[in-house]
Amino acid sequence: MTTRPSRLRPRLGAMTSLIALWALSGCTSLPPACPAPKDVKPEQLHGLWAVQLDGTSPLWTLQLGPHPEHRGSLRGELTQGTLRYPVVADLDEGEFTLEESHDGQRIAATWLGNVLAKSCGQALRGVRIGPQERRQAFDMKR
Repeated sequence: MTTRPSRLRPRLGAMTSLIALWALSGCTSLPPACPAPKDVKPEQLHGLWAVQLDGTSPLWTLQLGPHPEHRGSLRGELTQGTLRYPVVADLDEGEFTLEESHDGQRIAATWLGNVLAKSCGQALRGVRIGPQERRQAFDMKR
């Protein structure tokens, strides 16, 4: 007795492969795309940052969160040891502006920077302009 190959076997194999691919596609998720600097939103800056001035000074810590009075703006605190300075900040199309106060009333320094390309919003670089227009480069990283 001769057996004929079943026509269903190739179809079942292909169908099983398709079902497996379909099932796996729901189980795996691609990582989110890294936004371009201009596409980073202020909310993506919420949290804790390490800040270095002039590349040599001791690290500062910057905590940013939503500003309670100005939607889309940021508020936080810059700290180093016992020093604590309130800050407010904005991010607009990758351009970062932060105002630092030492007394809670007046601006002591203005920070102007940019989200770094290919950093996915995890690094910024710019200049801090302090008293007497003293300029210091800054780097901020998660």
